[in-house]
Amino acid sequence: MRKVAGMKLTNRLVAFVTLIVVCAMFVLFIGGAVSFRKLGTDFLSHYLGKVVAEIDHAIANPTSNENIGLWLPQLLKASDVVELEISSKTGMLYRYEQVQTAVKPLELIENHYDLPSNPGFYIKIRSVPPYADFAYSIGAMSSLSLAVLIIVLALTWGIKWLRIQLLGAELLEHRGRLILAGRAEDVQTGDDREWPSTASIALDQMLVELRDARQERSRFDTFIRTNTFLDKLTGAANRVMFDNRLQTLLQDKGAQGAVLMLRIGDWESLTQEVGKSGADEWVKEVGNVLSNAVQRFPDAVLARYYDTEFALLLTHQSAKDTRLFANQMMKSLARLSPPEPLEEDNWAHMGMTFFSTGERRGRLMEEVDMAKRSAVLQGSNGWHAFKKDVAADDARGSVRWRTLLTRVFESGGPELYRQVVKDVHGELLHTELLARIKDENGLIIKASRFLNGVELVGMNTTLDRNVVTKTLHQLRNGDGREVLSLNICAESLRQRAFQRWLRDVLLQTPRSVLNRMQVEISEGPLVQHFDAVRPTLRMIRALGCALVVDQAGRSVVSTHYVKDIQPKYIKLHRSLIRDIHQRPENQLYVRSMLGACEPTSTEVLAVGVESEHEWNVLMQLGVQGGQGRFLGAELSSSPATLKRQRWRKK
Repeated sequence: MRKVAGMKLTNRLVAFVTLIVVCAMFVLFIGGAVSFRKLGTDFLSHYLGKVVAEIDHAIANPTSNENIGLWLPQLLKASDVVELEISSKTGMLYRYEQVQTAVKPLELIENHYDLPSNPGFYIKIRSVPPYADFAYSIGAMSSLSLAVLIIVLALTWGIKWLRIQLLGAELLEHRGRLILAGRAEDVQTGDDREWPSTASIALDQMLVELRDARQERSRFDTFIRTNTFLDKLTGAANRVMFDNRLQTLLQDKGAQGAVLMLRIGDWESLTQEVGKSGADEWVKEVGNVLSNAVQRFPDAVLARYYDTEFALLLTHQSAKDTRLFANQMMKSLARLSPPEPLEEDNWAHMGMTFFSTGERRGRLMEEVDMAKRSAVLQGSNGWHAFKKDVAADDARGSVRWRTLLTRVFESGGPELYRQVVKDVHGELLHTELLARIKDENGLIIKASRFLNGVELVGMNTTLDRNVVTKTLHQLRNGDGREVLSLNICAESLRQRAFQRWLRDVLLQTPRSVLNRMQVEISEGPLVQHFDAVRPTLRMIRALGCALVVDQAGRSVVSTHYVKDIQPKYIKLHRSLIRDIHQRPENQLYVRSMLGACEPTSTEVLAVGVESEHEWNVLMQLGVQGGQGRFLGAELSSSPATLKRQRWRKK
């Protein structure tokens, strides 16, 4: 992969030009110094050669030879000669030496000359080097100083001019860095000063096409998910999504609830009387009433099962509450004024049946269909429940939930179970912490069951504070490498008191610990309260904690949050994973989610992997990791359980 250069183009060119000029000046100074020294040495040799010629002439002339001791010392002193010896093979004829000299003996220049007029005689002269007594003089070096000043000023002006000329290239480079940093939306249109202009215009066009392609890709992915799992007319779930959720729920341990089926009577007469458009408007009106009625149940699923039938799935609700809900819903439907062909008091008939873990989906749909037919035979608007043996009703009201949860929090809070999350190569990505509580009889209750009670009594923040505190404690006392992921409710992130508490706790935690903690939030509540929780999620991410969006695909929503909060992982809901090798529509949904995350660094993980067939199909689709009993079972985090698990491994 190509890496981005760390040094800007302008800085590199400026450094290159400056280095070239400095090197040229250095070479010029070295050459000038060598030339000056060579000229001085040549001048000294030429001057001393004249002195030697005079001495040679004086020795050859007997008259001058007698007076050589008188004029030669003054001449040598004026010529900066420190030592002079006139010798021959027979011995030294004359020696001169200055007593005081400021030059070190090692710095003196020594020359040897033969006397042509006096064969056999030679002179050895040690003199002061040229320019030894000279210092820097403004007058003498004014031309050189002026040249250096001109070069420096020209270099400064040249660098400034070069920066101005390359400003456009630097702006284009800065724009490219922002694009590589994932901020292409901030630089859709470039500056007019960018250079080369052709590259800038081409980049503008490419960004526009990329934005249109991403929008089209997002619309296409949303269209796929909508047409795969949603009804076009009412916007409710369709039969495929309803069957997926029901099948997944029936295979979960401890699941219970009810299935309701509402039928709109005499559809053919209604279509003939008011037309297809009029009948569709009536179906939409009924669907709005049902949608408003199920808002009180966050886990409920409303689906248009057939053209004239709506199906409702209620989870973890008692038979008493379900019957009460059926009565209230029928009263809401009775307030509607049906079109002319329909009888006002005999057009809505609903069947009901209850289920528990392990039952077959086909059998349940037969039971609810039989109950619906019984309601039709009653001849009036109403509902009928299929008669079957129902397990003991352990539903709790607000008082029982408050009592249980208060006891749990007073005794230290919920117990955190662990389940590993692995990538396609089997390597550990992180470990998710799952909250579990025990009821009065010591039975383990999953979060999917007691979260409704937590919301009912308003203990969301108490639960989340307890989970965050326990997670940070495990991270501080762990081996320093384990990455833990915890779940936080969107309702808690909306509250100012919890936001301030979470901020203070995270600020007091070392960065090395926060980098090993991940915060998970469900997709549905996240999209519903996105504007309220977005600042808190950005704060969490800025402090070093990774964000994870779980239960993706539980409801069909837009994935615009991926680009905004940039989660590290998106975890698909288990209803999409169950028997995915036999459900092409679920595979299409997973491909759509992978396509939505492709332009970003977000990875898609699958939750609820139970078999090798499911895992193989998920890897073929391109999912980056998974979680489930096939990859690792849920294990308790208590010290005794961990010790027993280690002993079993050994």
